[in-house]
Amino acid sequence: MSVSTLLPRIARLATVMRKPGSGDASDRPLTQASGASEPGRGIANASLFLKQWASNPLRMGSVVPSSPALCGRIARLTRADEGEIVVELGAGTGVVSRALLAQGLAPERLTVVEIESEMAQHLRRKLPGACVVTGDAFDLPRLIPENLHGRVGTVICGIPLVLLPLERQRRFVQAVEAVAPGRGFLLYTYCITSPLPYRQLGLSATREAWTPLNLPPASVWHYRAA
Repeated sequence: MSVSTLLPRIARLATVMRKPGSGDASDRPLTQASGASEPGRGIANASLFLKQWASNPLRMGSVVPSSPALCGRIARLTRADEGEIVVELGAGTGVVSRALLAQGLAPERLTVVEIESEMAQHLRRKLPGACVVTGDAFDLPRLIPENLHGRVGTVICGIPLVLLPLERQRRFVQAVEAVAPGRGFLLYTYCITSPLPYRQLGLSATREAWTPLNLPPASVWHYRAA
């Protein structure tokens, strides 16, 4: 079966698995306003996501976008005091971004970094008012204006860091620390145990959430300087 034939089928499966009401209340997001439960939008988002995955699977953390349950968990773990922004790395089709906005984050306080230009264009259309930057997360100190360094409340990462060599992981940690000193970052991943060798990276690690209804089941880890 060709990739072009397979993609719509997986997209429809992902949408069906995300229908509201599946799972217990503790695993549901606070709101469905992100739109991930709308069949048309869900299929379109998944199709775009799958297209990008097929072109470069090592850059994508999953074959389908994150579920509303996972997005809601991430949104509830996100913190930003007055005057601070939230930075999302590897936003894909924006399902986590929309959950953050539905949770009450003002669009102008959300900065999204997406390396894939087609995804970034999609995000600019879907996230009016948010700052969407096309770029590499490893260039974070350059991509985030200097006046916002130290004013980042939470960094959210959807990049598959587990696939990177240790030196690249270390560079990522340094990039985050440069703009959000002492805050660390949230990483959502499909590893049950820590996907990062956090002790070697000088980090502490806490698994903040586990979402078995995601496809595949996902964890949210919080890493920060030890």
